[in-house]
Amino acid sequence: MASSASSAAATPAEPLRRNRVLSSKLYFDVPGSKAPVVYSPAYDIAFLGIEKLHPFDSSKWGRICKFLTKEGHLEKNRVVEPLEASKEDLLVVHSESYLNSLKNSLKVASIVEVPPVALIPNWLVQQKLLYPFRKQVGGSILSAKLALERGWAINIGGGFHHCSAEEGGGFCAYADISLCIQFAFVRLNISRVMIIDLDAHQGNGHEKDFANDGRVYTLDIYNAGIYPFDHVTKRYIDQKVELLSGTKTDDYLDQLDNALKVAQSRFQPQLIVYNAGTDILDGDPLGRLKISPEGVVIRDEKVFRFAKDQNIPLLMLTSGGYMKSSARVIADSIINLSKKNLIELGSQLG
Repeated sequence: MASSASSAAATPAEPLRRNRVLSSKLYFDVPGSKAPVVYSPAYDIAFLGIEKLHPFDSSKWGRICKFLTKEGHLEKNRVVEPLEASKEDLLVVHSESYLNSLKNSLKVASIVEVPPVALIPNWLVQQKLLYPFRKQVGGSILSAKLALERGWAINIGGGFHHCSAEEGGGFCAYADISLCIQFAFVRLNISRVMIIDLDAHQGNGHEKDFANDGRVYTLDIYNAGIYPFDHVTKRYIDQKVELLSGTKTDDYLDQLDNALKVAQSRFQPQLIVYNAGTDILDGDPLGRLKISPEGVVIRDEKVFRFAKDQNIPLLMLTSGGYMKSSARVIADSIINLSKKNLIELGSQLG
């Protein structure tokens, strides 16, 4: 919690973590001709049709990009392709034993909630499922650097907020939020980060990882009546807004306005990590809230404006969203941010 004293610097593992971050290749110079929008075709998961057994739309990320590029809002050659997070990169947060556990297909099956994955040889699980996740982790980490350089960045992927250093779950195998923040502490010379987690589910992974770290402030607005029911981790949330199932758009946006006012008065971050899940949409089978597509667009605009008004760099991750319509809503939201001059996609056609 932000109010408790930071214990992170005192851990003996800190020099090793620091060395891993400093020797990582995930940060690289991105030319000004590129937009701070990060995506790779490798994000999308196609896995013998087995991906269809989970409600998550595993081609969501590519469809968002397609909407933006085909409709002339973002030129394809302006999108930044990240590198895959290596084992050494992942060890910045994860333990060796946790990473080794992912060599067991049964373990991965339980994390991604698709039982048949347990029956598939692990080399194939690594290639078809975990490699796309590692690419998205690389994207989240690079996005923090881009946000500091350009004022904002969007990773069209990432936001695996149920994964902590020692435990995956809820379709989240790697802790990209914790990783991108730890990299930022070492490489970007910052010491205060705010996580604004507006996915429908509680972000128990990053909350666990930063439980006693005063450098990180968490604002989490979530449906208290759904997964993960992590009552222990709730104690580590600096500012929580627990919603009831069925919460509608106007009420949601009012609660967001109030929460942002409180957050602004309590903590002055140097970077905002915005976990922008679209599982708050009306009809989402897992989120169970009733927010309209327009409500999601307004929500994102409010968060970006909150950051811009205070001149705080912001990186956005797309996180959860379990309907085919999610990709269209995210693309519409990014287009709206551009029209409102909150971001600059820089397309000649724009």
